[in-house]
Amino acid sequence: MKTSPHTVDVGALQKGADFVSAFMMGFEVQDAVALLRLDDLYVESFQVTDVKLLRGDHLSRAIGRVAGQDGKTRFAIENATRTRIVIADQRIHMLGSYANLRVARNAICDLILGAPPGKVYNHMRGVAARMNERY
Repeated sequence: MKTSPHTVDVGALQKGADFVSAFMMGFEVQDAVALLRLDDLYVESFQVTDVKLLRGDHLSRAIGRVAGQDGKTRFAIENATRTRIVIADQRIHMLGSYANLRVARNAICDLILGAPPGKVYNHMRGVAARMNERY
């Protein structure tokens, strides 16, 4: 990929690269296109083992806690924080604004560390409500 003399925006090449990488990470096309259209969207990735060193069944349970039964926990975090989350094996990819990514990351890290989902939901809802009041 490269720019041409007709390119108006100097960040177009970076946006294109972000679009391709987001799509390759597993985000839907509509979510990846949002990276092109909006300036304040970011992609963040980390491994479950970056939060806590887990192996075997313990690692599988931690990933399962983040996903939830039929993906309910993941959807609850996405809806409360207005982010998009992709769980790909041991990697977790998140797409959203900076403040929303921070709330989602904290909720996911709490789940990985073993906090009960109900406690994480309540804390996340409280933080999200405070953020909505502010903006």
